[in-house]
Amino acid sequence: MRLDLSLYLVTDPELCAAHGLENTVLAAVRGGVSVVQLRDKHASDAELVPLARRLKTGLAGSGVPLIINDRLEVALASNADGLHIGQDDGEVADARAALGPNAILGLSVQTHEQLARLDAARLDYLGLGPVFATPTKRDHAAPLGFDGLASLAAASPLPTVAIGGLKAEHAEAVYRAGAGGLAVVSAICGTPDPEAAARAFPRVFPHALS
Repeated sequence: MRLDLSLYLVTDPELCAAHGLENTVLAAVRGGVSVVQLRDKHASDAELVPLARRLKTGLAGSGVPLIINDRLEVALASNADGLHIGQDDGEVADARAALGPNAILGLSVQTHEQLARLDAARLDYLGLGPVFATPTKRDHAAPLGFDGLASLAAASPLPTVAIGGLKAEHAEAVYRAGAGGLAVVSAICGTPDPEAAARAFPRVFPHALS
């Protein structure tokens, strides 16, 4: 499956509640979202597996991969397309060994020190951020700003997606900073019309969906 990071949706169960998480995701994909990450820090694995399976079925034929945040067992049990982990969510080598060679594996990176320790051969992409402070992730590191994002993106040996407080109006700046796309939560999940919100993002990245 081709990995297009141009518009990467990270779900939030509370923000998606108005339309339902599944409906929000499918509407956003119709609007041009290129990757979906299922993130829920509070639900159990037993709750997330059936949801992930339904999302995987709903995304079939769209070309949009389903990535699971942090929960390796959920990714495996749901036959998701990949996994995204943070710096404290286990070893990259262990995740790759469990997922196999064909699954997508992403890692969050906030500093050049983390880049220097990178197990790049086992990863497919990096999430860089937060660019700005964001209430959807309260334990985030210090914001990078666009200068910090550009510095990390230039040093990265892997494709990158920016995250943290980003909206449609930031797409051009993220592109100029050198990232391969931007990841959003509330800019789509917390809107009255997720499809229209996704369509509002400028298609500035080389592999953006038409």
